[in-house]
Amino acid sequence: MTALADPTTSTAAVRTEPAIVTSGRARTALAIARLATGFIFLWAFLDKTFGLHYSTGAAVTEGSPTLSWIDGGQPSQGFMKFAAIGPFKDVFANMASPLTDWLFMLGMLGVGAAVMLGIGLRVSAVAGSLIMAMMWLAEWPLQQGSTNPLIDYHVIYALVLIIAALTFAGDTWGLGKWWANLPAVRKHSWLR
Repeated sequence: MTALADPTTSTAAVRTEPAIVTSGRARTALAIARLATGFIFLWAFLDKTFGLHYSTGAAVTEGSPTLSWIDGGQPSQGFMKFAAIGPFKDVFANMASPLTDWLFMLGMLGVGAAVMLGIGLRVSAVAGSLIMAMMWLAEWPLQQGSTNPLIDYHVIYALVLIIAALTFAGDTWGLGKWWANLPAVRKHSWLR
């Protein structure tokens, strides 16, 4: 029987990934999925910040390239004003502002870096899932003509973030064990 708390103290023992995922191969697969998903978020930040000519800087509408964030581009506003569809189109267009650019970009950077490092996976799962839910709503896949009316890449990314957080996937090929032993994280388990 594994004790989660030492009866002589009030400090709970730190749970680690091997206690939840007993297969080494499964832990490796979770680490790879975590790193790949983290890189998706981090890449979105890098490409939109520096215009690396993948989704940012490539030809978009009317033959004009989008600008990188550092060159005056608006990473969330263009999408929210012109690409959002469905019943929430006007809601997103009205929310678009420099503040949404900052929130989106900090979200991409924070989620991407934390997930790749394997730290703060619970917070990252919530933040990343919220970003994905908002993007899902903005792209509104429920309309006919979408590739799948319910499950698209936004849902899959959110699920991977949640699975990584629940399985402590940052412990393998990440800084999760070190992070979990920090006094603040031991005191506030939601930071794990």
